[in-house]
Amino acid sequence: MRHPRVGVAILTMGTRPAELLALLDSVAVQDTPATRIVVVGNGSPLPDLPKEVATVELSENLGIPGGRNVAIEALREFGDVDVVVDLDDDGLLVDTDVFTRLCSLYEADDRLGVVGFRIADERGRTARRHVPRLRASDPMRGGLVTTFLGGGHGLSMRMLDEIGGWPDEFFYAHEETDLAWRALDARWNVRYAPELVLRHPWTSPTRHAVYYRNLARNRVWLAKRRLPVLLVPAYLGVWTALTVARTRSGAGLKAWFAGFAEGVRTPCPPRRPMRWSTAWRMTRLGRPPLI
Repeated sequence: MRHPRVGVAILTMGTRPAELLALLDSVAVQDTPATRIVVVGNGSPLPDLPKEVATVELSENLGIPGGRNVAIEALREFGDVDVVVDLDDDGLLVDTDVFTRLCSLYEADDRLGVVGFRIADERGRTARRHVPRLRASDPMRGGLVTTFLGGGHGLSMRMLDEIGGWPDEFFYAHEETDLAWRALDARWNVRYAPELVLRHPWTSPTRHAVYYRNLARNRVWLAKRRLPVLLVPAYLGVWTALTVARTRSGAGLKAWFAGFAEGVRTPCPPRRPMRWSTAWRMTRLGRPPLI
């Protein structure tokens, strides 16, 4: 991809106006400027924003994937965006060369579909769950991976045109994995680039009331949609065992199993299982589609 043009997409619920403006300031000082910036109010009105920012106010909360799909469509309509950069509204680009480095990665690899940023807090710490590898002890080890973080990443518009956007039905949780698996199955590359940093407050995922239920429901939907039939019970069995072993909250486990049952009970089409060659490719990358 030669001289890729960057479009920035930011989703907000209107609860972090100061953080949103700080993020936009950090976007404005990038030494490779964004061609377009779109901010989507996900079921909420937006504050006054700089005039160069395009805005969309949704009347209802469509969830993270639904809201991001709206942003992608807005950027696509402009017709001058090659790479979509999604950023959390409470994140911050602490370096001014993030887009320059990102563009260099896309210029060097014509099949680069996704670039995941490193998420770090104010002290530079990266949580293990924010490292898209099974061996997560070294957050500075980059390279090709099988998934990415939602807080900050780049998406090739050509890839999105080919494989489609985010899974609206998921609302929250595992939408990145669904997109990454489709990208890998279409022979696109997913890269973790720890030199691209989005600063983000240190938080626990369980701060969301629906966390456990959505996590389990979407895990089942993901398996039903994307895995060969022989891998579905193995994948869900591994994750059930891991969840029981890791979860210390009785209420959390109860919500998780309720979400699991919902995922089994309800459909989430389309079912387009990955090729076995894709499963083998993921295994060679260090994360087979079992865990």
